[in-house]
Amino acid sequence: MPTFKPKYISFDCYGTLTRFQMSELARSLYADRVAADSMDAFCRDFAAYRLDEVLGDWKPYEQVLKNAVRRTCQKWGVDYDDADGRQFYDAVPTWGPHADVPAGLAKVAEHYKLVILSNASNDQIHSNVEKLGAPFYKVFTAQQAQAYKPRFQAFEYMFKQLDADPSEFLHVSSSLRYDLMSAHDLGIKNKVFVARGHEPSTPYYGYTEIKDIGGLAGVVGL
Repeated sequence: MPTFKPKYISFDCYGTLTRFQMSELARSLYADRVAADSMDAFCRDFAAYRLDEVLGDWKPYEQVLKNAVRRTCQKWGVDYDDADGRQFYDAVPTWGPHADVPAGLAKVAEHYKLVILSNASNDQIHSNVEKLGAPFYKVFTAQQAQAYKPRFQAFEYMFKQLDADPSEFLHVSSSLRYDLMSAHDLGIKNKVFVARGHEPSTPYYGYTEIKDIGGLAGVVGL
């Protein structure tokens, strides 16, 4: 079979390219309120509430995080302060890429238009993108789309802005629940799952699996 040559390679940013450090920060902030042997479960609940918070109508990402932290603390009987939620929000723009990202992106950027579709706010994302070490043709946020992934509206916004259809994309993510399931349902046939250990592989959704961004060049024949 010939190698697929997409018009655009679209990426999830946080977790896939940027090293998402929500759990690390939660472990630090709540070390005095959550027992060490319960911290893994606490962080899993925090991740679950973040997903639940983005499934409805769009609201600012700061509110998403504050709500998710508050609900997690409520479940665990832990004291919550809005300042804690703000610390998570303020930390996001400071995070840099996974070690494999700059070289892997630079190689494909020489040949393809790279696009980001991120569940970010406009005032966060550009700081993260600047740290990735490669040029991006377009960067789209949930704030612009007025919807968060995994909602279809976020992807449809990207399609509309680029005047392109799903067949013209290769979509890359380390998350099935936020990205690849929706991409599959919307008809993005060509997908890459970056197996960073966030979620188990689920081959039903029809993707090529790589261990890091260094493997992306081979997927597109470079």
